[in-house]
This record gives sequence, C-alpha cells and structure tokens, in this order.
Amino acid sequence: MNRYGERIDASTVRFERLLPGPIERVWEYLSNGTKRATWFAGGDTELKVGGRIELRFNNSSLSTLPDIDPPEKYKDYSDDIAFDGTVTQCDPPCRLAYTWNFENEHSEVCFELSEDGDRVRLVLTHRKLASDREVLDVSTGWHTHLDILEDVLSGREPRPFWKTHTPLEAEYERRVR
Repeated sequence: MNRYGERIDASTVRFERLLPGPIERVWEYLSNGTKRATWFAGGDTELKVGGRIELRFNNSSLSTLPDIDPPEKYKDYSDDIAFDGTVTQCDPPCRLAYTWNFENEHSEVCFELSEDGDRVRLVLTHRKLASDREVLDVSTGWHTHLDILEDVLSGREPRPFWKTHTPLEAEYERRVR
C-alpha cells in the first residue's frame, strides 16, 4: 500500500492506511477530541450532521521526542491554531466528514473506516482544495498526522511532527508539481 497521498483530481487528495484495530478504537481516535489531540487536533465534536467540530492544533506537542523548529513559513502555525467546521456526514464507526474552514480555505475532509481482517482500512479524502499550494500543504500535513496516528495506535512514542513533516514536504513538492 502506498503511504503517500494520491492526487485524485486538481482539488482532491486521498490517503489510505491500514491501522491496528478494532474499528471502534480507530473511530474513537477520529471522533473523540481528547484522543484526536494525541495525533492531530483536539476539540469537541458534535457527532451529528450539522454538528460543530473544533480543531485545536499544537503540532509541536504531539511527541516527547526531540523535534526541530518549524520551517519559517510555518512559524505562525507552530503552536496553538484553532478553527471550527461543520459535520457533514456521521455514520459511526464507519464515516465522519466535516468542513475545513481555515482562514480562506473552505474544503472538506472525509474519513472512511472498514474492517480488513484484524486491521482497519482508513481512507481519508480531502476535497475542494483551491490550489496546488493547498494540495501540497494538506498532503504533507495529513501524511505526517497519519504517521503519528499509526504510532499512537501501535503503542509507540509518536514521532516528532516537524522532523517528520519537513522532509515529506520536499517529496510532496515533487509529487504535486
């Protein structure tokens, strides 16, 4: 399975990962803000269509391992970042989708879970990205966060965000352009 995001069209990227199950456990790490904060972003989620989701990021705090400083272009986003979205799909424990309304970005994220033996197949699709730059930034971010989710679900110390993100950005730059 390719760990890299696949560009589906000009405004859509998709990731697929096999994660340690069971499916209900993976669902909790997507939908429960406290558990989601261990790999991505904390915040409350109203698990119903039309419900609000809070996304509170602190990428530098996802690991206790030594990290590097964020690249200059991310200095303003290195600590606490927060924004809200609206749940557009909710079918526990198989599907969760919500709007991604960050600054001028108005896109949609969809997580789909299915059982695959004793593992869980996660398909993450991020749609309605406005530019190649957004595709690049989102792809690098999701790849890094999904690597950290895999660490958390496997019982390993999560890898440092920026030390993981920075080399991936160069690879996605090559892939997206």
